[in-house]
Amino acid sequence: MREIRILIADDQPLVRSGLKATFDAVPDIIIAGEAVNGVEAVRGVRRLNPDIVLMDIHMPRMDGLEATREIYELQQNDATKVIILTMYDQDEHVFEALRVGASGFILKDAPTEKLIEAVREVATGEALLSPSVTRRLIAEFARRPVLSTATAPELANLTDRELDVFKLLVRGYGNDDMAKMLVLGESTVKSHVQHLYQKLGVRNRVQVVIYAYENGLV
Repeated sequence: MREIRILIADDQPLVRSGLKATFDAVPDIIIAGEAVNGVEAVRGVRRLNPDIVLMDIHMPRMDGLEATREIYELQQNDATKVIILTMYDQDEHVFEALRVGASGFILKDAPTEKLIEAVREVATGEALLSPSVTRRLIAEFARRPVLSTATAPELANLTDRELDVFKLLVRGYGNDDMAKMLVLGESTVKSHVQHLYQKLGVRNRVQVVIYAYENGLV
């Protein structure tokens, strides 16, 4: 099993120690470093090149939102992915972090197995996006001005099958569910998803949902 290197960014010592205790007991997840603010988180990514950053939003000097933006701007291939840590799943700053590239969010008091599952899932290139999260995302963006109601021009570049995958992905379905619904192999669905990312200019499933809403498609 491939080792997953993580960096924990949170200004609360108790949170950091709790996360360290959780992941120290997991053989395939290695704690590469810690940060107490966004500035240290960005420096840590440059120096340590971790696979995952567990990022708190509310930190001194530089908050997690700005740190997430900087981390994705300094990378060419999104080698390091960000999972937002939050106390509340309705934190409005979480949605801004998703917009700038974070792969998802998880509550700080989530069960241990959920934290471990989240890290492993994002490390494989997936985003933490379930149908319930999709509904919250759409509800959040529904309160904001739509940037464009015109049909997104990028959709014209999608094949019919890629468009089918796009519609299901926006509704929050995972690869296995889409494979069953479209009667395709899961590897074929994964290939279509990667083509979607390239053609739409997005990084992950969360940004596909944001793209769809901002272009008046949901």
